[in-house]
Amino acid sequence: MLFNSYIFIFIFLPIALIGWYGFNRYGRYKLASLFLAGMSLWFYGYFNVSYLAIILCSIGMNYALSYLLNKIPAQRHIKECEESPSANARTGLSLLNRLGLISGILLNLGILFYFKYYDFFIENINLAFHTDFNLKHILLPLGISFFTFQQLSFIIDRALGRCEHYSFLNYLTFVTFFPQLIAGPIVLYKEMIPQFEDRSKRCFDASFFARGIYLFVLGLAKKVLLADTFGLMANYGFAQTFSLDSVSTIFVILAYSFELYFDFSGYSDMAIGLGRMFHIELPVNFNSPYRSCSIKEFWQRWHITLSRFFVTYVYIPLGGSRKGKTRMLINTFLIFLLSGLWHGAAWTYVAWGAMQGLLVVWDNLGIIGIQGREEKRPSRFHIPPWLGWIFTFALFNLSLFFFRSESMLGAMQLFKNLFSGSYTGKIYEVAAQLDISEIYIFKQALDIAVPGMVNHIYLIFMFILFALAFFLIFRRNAYDRATNNELTSTRCWGICILFLWCVISLSQVSTFLYFNF
Repeated sequence: MLFNSYIFIFIFLPIALIGWYGFNRYGRYKLASLFLAGMSLWFYGYFNVSYLAIILCSIGMNYALSYLLNKIPAQRHIKECEESPSANARTGLSLLNRLGLISGILLNLGILFYFKYYDFFIENINLAFHTDFNLKHILLPLGISFFTFQQLSFIIDRALGRCEHYSFLNYLTFVTFFPQLIAGPIVLYKEMIPQFEDRSKRCFDASFFARGIYLFVLGLAKKVLLADTFGLMANYGFAQTFSLDSVSTIFVILAYSFELYFDFSGYSDMAIGLGRMFHIELPVNFNSPYRSCSIKEFWQRWHITLSRFFVTYVYIPLGGSRKGKTRMLINTFLIFLLSGLWHGAAWTYVAWGAMQGLLVVWDNLGIIGIQGREEKRPSRFHIPPWLGWIFTFALFNLSLFFFRSESMLGAMQLFKNLFSGSYTGKIYEVAAQLDISEIYIFKQALDIAVPGMVNHIYLIFMFILFALAFFLIFRRNAYDRATNNELTSTRCWGICILFLWCVISLSQVSTFLYFNF
C-alpha cells in the first residue's frame, strides 16, 4: 500500500487511527498494540501476501534468539559493552553470548543475502569461473533491507547485553509499525519500544496530531508534485542514454537528483508525520543535505539513520578512529562500499559507494577546509562555503550516473556525453516530458494561438521548475517547519489547498524509489 494512494489516505489511515485511539481510550492497551500490528501487516501484505510469511519468519526467528539470550546468565563487563560495541567490549562476553551474536548476524544477513544478493552472486560466479549455475530470479520483498537492519541492531545489542528482552507484542509492533516499515527511517528498539510502553503516548494529543498532518502533507507534496514531475524527465533521459548530448545530460541528472531527494525525503517526512498522528516520534532522516558544503557534511544530513547504523554496527566495531589515521580512512571507505551494496545488488551501486567513500576519505584527510567551519584538524587550504557547495553538489550528482544507470556501460556513456561538449537540441525532448495536467489548458491555448512556441514553453517551464527546486533546498526543511512554525490559520488553509492539489494528482500514482532498495 502506498502513502500516496486513495485507499491509504481515505480508508486505511482513518481505520488505523480510530482503532488505535479507540482501544487505548478504554484502557485496552494490549489490544491496541495488537490492532496496530495487524494493520501494519495488512499494509505490508497489500503489495504481495507472500511477503507476510517472510517478515513473520524473520520476526519469529529473531525473537526466539532474543528469548534464548534471555536465558543466559548475565555476562561480565556489561557496563563496558554499553559504552560501545567494540572488539574490546566483546572480550567480556560469554561463549553463549558470542554464539548468539554470530547466530544473529548470520541469520539476518543470510536472509538478506538470499533474497537480495543470491542472483548477483551467482551471476558473478558464472562470469568469473565460466560456470552455468541457475539463477533463482527471486522477487525482492519490499522493505527487507530496512526491517532486517532494525532487527540486526536489536539482536546485536541483545547479545552484547545492552538491551533487555521485550514482550513479543512490543517487539512485533516495533518491527512492523507501518509508517517506517517499507522505506525507513531505520529505527532502533530503544527509541521505539519505550514509546509503545509509555501509556501517556496512548492519549490523543491535538497539537501533536495537527503537526503530524502538516508534515505528512508537506511530504506528500514533495512526492506527488515535485518528485514525480522530475521523474518524467529523468526516466525519459536515462532511457535515451546513448542519444543525449552534453546539455541534456546535465538536466537529466539534475532531474534525477531532485527526484531522488524529494521522493525519499518526502517519504521520510510522511513517515514521521504519520508517526506523530499516532503520538509516536520517529527519528529525522534528512536535514537539508543539498545545503552541504562538503561530502562529509552531506552524509551527516542525508539518510541519517542508515549512516547511524553503519557507524554504530560496522565502523566502531572495526576500530573507528581509535587505531590510527590509516585504519580510520580504510574503515570509512569500507562502510561506504557496504552502503553502496546495501542499496542494490549491482556493480553500479558498488561503484557509487566507492566514489562516495573516496570523497569522504578525501575530506577526512583535511587538505581542503571550508572557511568559517569548525574543524578538528587544521586544513592546508580553505575555500569559501559557496565554492564548497558547488563542488559537493556537482560531485554527488556525478556519482548518480552510477546510482541510476542500469549498467556500468550506461554510466560510462553518461560521462562521455557530459564531457563531449555536444549540443543536438535533445533538451527540447527532455523538457517536452513535462506534459502535465497543471499546464494542459495553457498549453492548448498556446498551441492554437502560436503553435511554434509550445516546445519553448516546455523549456521555460522546466527552468522554472528547477529554479523552484533550488529555492526549496535552501529553505528550512519540512521537519523544522512542521515542528517550530506556529499553526496559523493562513498556514492551515495553505496545507488544505496543498492537500487537495495532491489528491487531485493521485490519479498518476507512482511507487517510491527506495522501495527498490
